[in-house]
Amino acid sequence: MTLTLRPESTVMFIGDSITDSGRREGDQPLGHGYALRIVGDWGLRHPDRTVTWLNSGIAGNKVSDLEARWQKDVLDVRPDVVSILVGINDVGWHSYDPDGHVISRQEYAAGYDRLLAPLAEAGTELILIEPFLLPIRGSIEVGDVILDEEVRRQWRADLDPKIQAVRELARTYGAHLLAADGLFAGLAATTGPEYWAADGVHPTPAGHAALAGAWLRLVA
Repeated sequence: MTLTLRPESTVMFIGDSITDSGRREGDQPLGHGYALRIVGDWGLRHPDRTVTWLNSGIAGNKVSDLEARWQKDVLDVRPDVVSILVGINDVGWHSYDPDGHVISRQEYAAGYDRLLAPLAEAGTELILIEPFLLPIRGSIEVGDVILDEEVRRQWRADLDPKIQAVRELARTYGAHLLAADGLFAGLAATTGPEYWAADGVHPTPAGHAALAGAWLRLVA
């Protein structure tokens, strides 16, 4: 079942750096990633259907960070559609976090559920994008941290149950699920993962285009 964007709808993208994509650093409030690509492709296809597009992604955000700003940044805006991509910052950071706090699947799922419940009650349409991690070989730099393959294997083990939590929440709330982890796994099988996300986390332009195309396939 696809989601219908009605004329005069407001669509909000929210999440971490993948959604932020530099929106707070320049003059493009939608950033330069998949959100901008979606807006451009939608506008090309539907010049007669006005939609308001908002991007509230903030680099580094976890589910708990979204919770802290959910009322002001989302609920008070009353969007018709909310698209969420969050989770990679809830994974693996304990590997070098001096506080040593491990975010469990249960904690992640419970916080995510608290984000969705008031939106569902308001009748907001929901698009949940799975967090994802591509299997890059060798040591890589993510932000200002160098990660080796063993650390990233731990990330993968930590991420899988959280992806499953997003899938379960999508079923619970009747949300539209964008299965991004599987999408990138399939694409990487023929090209190699670096083509889609050089560090395994942040999409390249082609990776953002892949996300945008999959998002638009959910929308009528």
